[in-house]
Amino acid sequence: MIHLDSSFLIDLLREGAKDRPGPAFGLIESFDENEVLGVSVHVVCELRAGAELAKQALAEHEEVDRLLSGLLVAHPDERFPTAYARLLAATQRSGRPVASMDLLIATAALLDDAPLVTRSVKDFSRVPGLRVLSY
Repeated sequence: MIHLDSSFLIDLLREGAKDRPGPAFGLIESFDENEVLGVSVHVVCELRAGAELAKQALAEHEEVDRLLSGLLVAHPDERFPTAYARLLAATQRSGRPVASMDLLIATAALLDDAPLVTRSVKDFSRVPGLRVLSY
């Protein structure tokens, strides 16, 4: 499984709107066709918030629906709160804290033992144990 971050999915949407493949599209095309692609429910929240704030909210939500239709959505389980707390403590103790939403997204990827595809390498590279794939 590979987890996809909001930044990657937003780039995919933008590339699709321009009808011009770019780096995000190129990366997704490079994945094995049997690879399971997933997102955390927190990524879905970020995408939905962006759609809701858009001028054409309904059209944006429909675009998000199309994008998410082929992805597995990971929901927190009983392991999640403790894993999140440990990562939060580790990043704060290191003096390199990570934004809450990014840490929630990273926790989901770590619990699925999945790398995270993102453009925000600087932010996610501070999360101990997280494998980050950039494009």
